[in-house]
Amino acid sequence: IELGEIEAALAEHSAVAHAAVLAQDDRLVGYVAARPDAVVRPSELTAYLRDRVPDYLVPSAFVLLDVLPLTANGKLDRAALPAPEPGTVGSSRAPRTPQEQILCELFAEVLGASRVGVDDDFFDLGGHSLLATRLVARIRSVLGVELGLRALFQAPTAAGVAEALAEAGRARPALMAHVRPEAVPLSFAQRRLWFLHRMDGTAATYHIPLALRLTGTLDTAALNEALADVVARHESLRTVFPEVDGVPCQRVLDPGATRPRVRLTEVSEAELPERLAEFARQPFDLAVELPLRAELFALAPQEHVLLVVMHHIAGDGWSTGPLARDLAAAYAARHEGRTPSWPVLPVQYADYTLWQRDLLGDATDPESRFAEQLSYWKRQLSDLPELLQVPADRSRPAVARWHGDQVGLELSPELHAALAELARRTGTSLFMVLQAGLAALYTRLGAGTDIPIGSPIAGRTDEALDDLVGFFVNTLVLRTDTSGDPSFAELLGRVRETALSAFAHQDVPFEHLVEVLNPSRSLSHHPLFQTVLAVQNAPMGRFSLPGLDVATYAVPTGTAKFDLGVNLAERFGPDGRPAGIVGAVEYATDLFDRDTVAALARRWTLLLEAVTADPERPIGEIDLLDAGERRRLLESGNATAREVGAVPVPQAFAVQVAATPDAVALVCGDVELTYGQLNVRANR
Repeated sequence: IELGEIEAALAEHSAVAHAAVLAQDDRLVGYVAARPDAVVRPSELTAYLRDRVPDYLVPSAFVLLDVLPLTANGKLDRAALPAPEPGTVGSSRAPRTPQEQILCELFAEVLGASRVGVDDDFFDLGGHSLLATRLVARIRSVLGVELGLRALFQAPTAAGVAEALAEAGRARPALMAHVRPEAVPLSFAQRRLWFLHRMDGTAATYHIPLALRLTGTLDTAALNEALADVVARHESLRTVFPEVDGVPCQRVLDPGATRPRVRLTEVSEAELPERLAEFARQPFDLAVELPLRAELFALAPQEHVLLVVMHHIAGDGWSTGPLARDLAAAYAARHEGRTPSWPVLPVQYADYTLWQRDLLGDATDPESRFAEQLSYWKRQLSDLPELLQVPADRSRPAVARWHGDQVGLELSPELHAALAELARRTGTSLFMVLQAGLAALYTRLGAGTDIPIGSPIAGRTDEALDDLVGFFVNTLVLRTDTSGDPSFAELLGRVRETALSAFAHQDVPFEHLVEVLNPSRSLSHHPLFQTVLAVQNAPMGRFSLPGLDVATYAVPTGTAKFDLGVNLAERFGPDGRPAGIVGAVEYATDLFDRDTVAALARRWTLLLEAVTADPERPIGEIDLLDAGERRRLLESGNATAREVGAVPVPQAFAVQVAATPDAVALVCGDVELTYGQLNVRANR
């Protein structure tokens, strides 16, 4: 390693005045002083060097200094260069203001880092859209200002956010416990699920099954007590939804009267999958029955499977985190013969429901948050296509049955790293890159150039909701314009702008948006969009019970909420490097065959590989055929059993006209043309 080679490359950066590189503790550290009035960030230096030197010559950390220290004779004083503090990546410049200091601490807290430098890029350190939402909520709580996600994407450092605080608005009202009316209304999200449940209460479309394989000595009494403790802690798990004067409401049941029992059933290994699916599909009666149930399947004295099924009206994906954490704490306590001790939750779901209505205000009030955000969505979704015409295997039925299956999907660690790098270079997120890729794929498959895709967003915009089980997730309609055959980089810019604007207007419940926009109502498809894309980066719970080995696995319900639903999760290695993206494509079996969906997933992968290699390439030029398909089309499909003369098509056609002038050559509806007639028309 030639340190001088790295220093020379750094010195060529337009914003760098002086640079030095040291080898410290088996890693390279770069020291940089910027030119006057210039701003340089560690992430920019990393990207700059990667284009000029091998990866092993790129420093793993940078320290930004006002000036480099010099000896008495004017040479670089290498002994005086500070070592980066443990746990930091990038800048070691000290915060200049109290705001910068607080923001550095908040960045580190949200990212789970021991320290974050004032010039460290939030997204380079593992941040994503969900963590960005949590950071904005912490900034609101600590500094009392309302900072939009756009500001963080535009200046993703503590220093950049500190400058943006001057333009931030006053913080929205904090979520606190409310005085409750006698009949607590449903949240906006719950209203839609309640309506769908009334239409078909037997469907398992909105069941969330969690299966845990427990190996070891299980304390069944402690498990029963622990589950009752969790239900007592979270009101959403002991809420029923009766009607009062024809209007549904939330009724929170007393903890003492709602102790769920875990039924024990003996099964064989062969019977287990069918029994799990059968239990997961059992319908709920939401008017009188708890929205959570559990059953314990015994395979052997030391081998059990616990299946917990939660109705979506009571929880969402994020909810598995606090559910897992609280169940583990309660089981450990009950196993030791004591009651669990945990901090009191600051709010419950009913408090959120009332706060949500106060926050949004009256939709008829033009000054309300509701009216302002609705105005945006009306403009954004004006003239939205009723249906996204993705090529299917069958015609759409008049009434969707929502039967479904899924096809596994896996993106390699190399592609994962390339996607993350493209997101970093373009100031976007991994989700935005994937969304742009899916929109481009749909356009190439003939779905047009106006591509609406649904995206779930956590909806936990106040930090008081972090540890609560409940249904907070909202759905955004992300509309992508792929017209004009743009390059993928250009398309990604369009997607970024649309997504950031959508994030800034995420408070309007999707259910109310449907009511206001009033699209053509149909029982055959989902309104406003028919494909959903989700990248699962919520803090999912890791179930851990003392004395037991716990493994989780999926229990399919055989349902599909949409025509196509792409659900993905990132994996990372021990060093934090991308280790691949895994997930599945859920599809409606009314419309698609498995092979068709597998082919769609394969083409999406090919497209993503192409755009990461050359993001400036127009999306219309991207090859979506794999080697096998190309061989079948160009070789096998064109194989002939005899020699064919090299005769131009017009000449060959003239020979056929002379031989059979009155034979039918072309049929279009009721119109038929003979070879003679077609020849006359073609020759005009």
